[in-house]
Amino acid sequence: MAGEALAMPPARSAAPPRRPSTLGAAALRVRWDRVGRVALLGLLVLVVGLYIGPARSYLSTQRESNERHAQLDRLQREHDQLLREENHLRDPRTLQAEARRLGMVRPGEIPYTVQGLPRN
Repeated sequence: MAGEALAMPPARSAAPPRRPSTLGAAALRVRWDRVGRVALLGLLVLVVGLYIGPARSYLSTQRESNERHAQLDRLQREHDQLLREENHLRDPRTLQAEARRLGMVRPGEIPYTVQGLPRN
């Protein structure tokens, strides 16, 4: 009997115990890997959805900024042109030529009118 007490229990098979293969038992099992994937997909959709509003706002702000820069460039060119025109009009030779074109004479000058010239 002493040898029987040290005997090892009978070896179990490596296969898991069989479950009943009924349709109801298979339908009740939860596939946690699928649940996890669906949850991650839902989370991804939510995060992308949260980025849509700020992304649209950023794009409209960028577009408005580009329009404002274009307007600033146009106004800067117009300003430069007006400064050149102002400098040109302040030139004494330009003032004198413009006054002569309007028929003005300097004090002490005698104006002459030439008539009867042929037209070219």
